[in-house]
Amino acid sequence: MRKVASVMGLLIVWLVVNSGLWSQDKDRAKLSKAVAEAKVSLEQGLSASAQVGKPISAKFEIEDGELQLSVYTAKGDTFSEVVVDTNTGKVARTEPTTSGGDFNAAKAQSEVMSKAKQSLRTTLGKVLKGNPGFRAVSVFPALKDGHPVAEITLTKGDEWKTVSETLD
Repeated sequence: MRKVASVMGLLIVWLVVNSGLWSQDKDRAKLSKAVAEAKVSLEQGLSASAQVGKPISAKFEIEDGELQLSVYTAKGDTFSEVVVDTNTGKVARTEPTTSGGDFNAAKAQSEVMSKAKQSLRTTLGKVLKGNPGFRAVSVFPALKDGHPVAEITLTKGDEWKTVSETLD
């Protein structure tokens, strides 16, 4: 069962990183520019969402032509998508995640985070400190060699990279 969860977690990360949104240079450039101009960082989004539950992943995306910051949270066996206002840093809305692919992804991410000794926010802070000038686009937990890690996608101008940082 744990192997299935690990595979699901890695699959989710792969699908997000390799989604159609980022596969086109034009969309990627638009997202990078929007993230650079956002008044609220991914770290701030993780902090704001903590009032709803434990953050288990987060991402910036372009939704209906607008920048959106979504943080996925777990509280017990309940999962939610928390949309954070990118101008104010306040929770704009919370939507329960109760079924389908998002639910399965949240369950797998929650399982990985239950093994973590550090929060996503703490880990993200360390990665950003080591990558001056970069802004975080997404953070997703995964298991790597049986250990929890955070897969963090960063951008600075036209440059993109993904950093894997241990959560133990």
